Amino acid sequence: MPLTHFDAQGQAHMVDVSNKPITDRVAVAAAHITMAQDTFDLIAEGRAKKGDVLGVARLAGIMGAKKTPDLIPLCHPLPVTKVTVDLTLDPELPGIQVQATVKTSGQTGVEMEALTAASTAALTIYDMAKAVDKAMEIGGIRVLLKDGGKSGRYEAK
Repeated sequence: MPLTHFDAQGQAHMVDVSNKPITDRVAVAAAHITMAQDTFDLIAEGRAKKGDVLGVARLAGIMGAKKTPDLIPLCHPLPVTKVTVDLTLDPELPGIQVQATVKTSGQTGVEMEALTAASTAALTIYDMAKAVDKAMEIGGIRVLLKDGGKSGRYEAK
């Protein structure tokens, strides 16, 4: 299957979606951030000096989804109709699980918006807690679900 972001000469270009029908679309993406137990406790107990780590990260994820075409050169600007960012404290990591859901009615999918939301939320957690734990690790960034459009439904295994 050829890559759609390259023309016949191999030049990068924005895919023409003008002939595609407008359909309801959704994408869910995940990420996680692992940290020292003391950092986890600080966030879980709401004792971070910068304030509400999870609240700020949630808002940053929502903003990230809306700014995706400003960050990823060939993404189409889309009328994002809903963004949710769920942050779950995971003592087994220890760390935080991030799940972002993005919806639209449009001519192309919102996978990149969901991935950007999850990534931005995780990066914001790092930013809010880096003063006490520079060794935090962000990982597991991936699409869990994509639905709508010509290619149909995808669910990660």
